[in-house]
Amino acid sequence: MQTNRRILVIQPELYATTIGVFENERLLYEQTIHHSEEELNKFTRIMDQVSHRKHTLLHQLDLDGINISKFSAVCGRGGLLQPITGGTYAINEKMLYDLKTAAFGEHVSNLGAVIADSIAKGLNIPAYIVDPPVVDEMQPIARISGIPEIERKSIFHALNHRQAGRLASKRLGKTYNELNLIVIHIARGITIGAHRNGKIIDVTNGLEGEGPFTIDRCGGIPIGRILQYGIEKSDQIEDWEQKLIKQAGLKAYLHTEDPKVIELNLLKEDPWTIEVMQALAYQIAKEIGSMSTVLNGEIDGIVFTGNVEEDDFVMKEVITRINWIADIMVFPGNNELEAMNEGVLQVIRGEVPVKTYP
Repeated sequence: MQTNRRILVIQPELYATTIGVFENERLLYEQTIHHSEEELNKFTRIMDQVSHRKHTLLHQLDLDGINISKFSAVCGRGGLLQPITGGTYAINEKMLYDLKTAAFGEHVSNLGAVIADSIAKGLNIPAYIVDPPVVDEMQPIARISGIPEIERKSIFHALNHRQAGRLASKRLGKTYNELNLIVIHIARGITIGAHRNGKIIDVTNGLEGEGPFTIDRCGGIPIGRILQYGIEKSDQIEDWEQKLIKQAGLKAYLHTEDPKVIELNLLKEDPWTIEVMQALAYQIAKEIGSMSTVLNGEIDGIVFTGNVEEDDFVMKEVITRINWIADIMVFPGNNELEAMNEGVLQVIRGEVPVKTYP
C-alpha cells in the first residue's frame, strides 16, 4: 500500500506568495497570497521579508483549515546559489547562508528555501528545493563568451523547463532522457534552452541580458551602443540595473506592462503596438532557431510553457516562423507547484537520491 505523503510547497514572487498542499500527486489546496507594494516597501532587503511572509502564509493555512501537523515535508522555490546540477536538494546551513547573504545575487526566489526551512524546523520534518534557477548543465563550449575573463552563466527558469520537458515526454510516449527538445518559458523573463537527453546543455541567461527583450528587461543589446549610451547618459541614470532589467522591454516601448491594455491596443490594430509585439515574437523565434543548431537540427519537439496560449498574438507570430523546425507543444501555466512536489516525492520514495549543496 502506498504511504500518503502530504507536502507543502512555497513559491515566492515579487508581490505574492503562492502555496500548495499535495497528498502524493494530488493537489489538495492552492492559494496565492498577494502582498501590496506598500506592504513590502517597509523592508529594506528582500530577505527582511521572511518573517512577514511566513506569518502570513501560516495564518492563511490556519484560516483555511489546513492542519500543518500532517505535513511530511516542505519545499521552497530555489534561489540564486552557486551553480549546481539539477535535482532535489536538502536545505542545509551552507545553502541558507548563501541565500541570506545574497552571495550569488539578490532575488525574490531566495526567500523560498529560507521560509521552507523555518517552517520545517518547527515541525521537525525535512525541507527541500528542486531545480533552482542556477542549475548548470551547460556544455563547456557554451560557456565561452568571447572575453576570457567573462564566462557565460546558466541562470534560467530551470524548474519550469524541466517540468515542461517531462510533460512533453509523456505526450510523446518517451522518457525525458530520450528526447532532444527546445523549451521556452515565457513569464516576466523569457528563457530558451536546448535539452539533450535530460540535460540542459545551453540556455539563455534570463537575468543578465541574454535572449529576447521581455516585459521590462532589455534582452541582448548591441554592446558598443550601450557603452556609448552609458557615456552620454551617465549623469542622467542613477541605477543601471533598474534601467536595463526593470524599465526596458515592452514597458519602455509601449509605456505599459498591463497585458489587458496591450491586448486592447492589438484589437484596435494600433500600428506601434503591433510592430513592437512582432519584434518580440521575432526575437523569440530567432533564439529558437539558434538553439536548433545547438542540437544539430535533431529535435523531437519545441515546447512552450508559462504565460502562453496557442492563439495569442505573440505565439501565432512565433509559431509561423518556427513550425518548420519541429512539432510544437504548448503547456500554459507555470506548473511550478507540481514540479516541486514531484521532485520531493521522488526523493521520499527512494526513486532518486537527495542531493547535497553545494
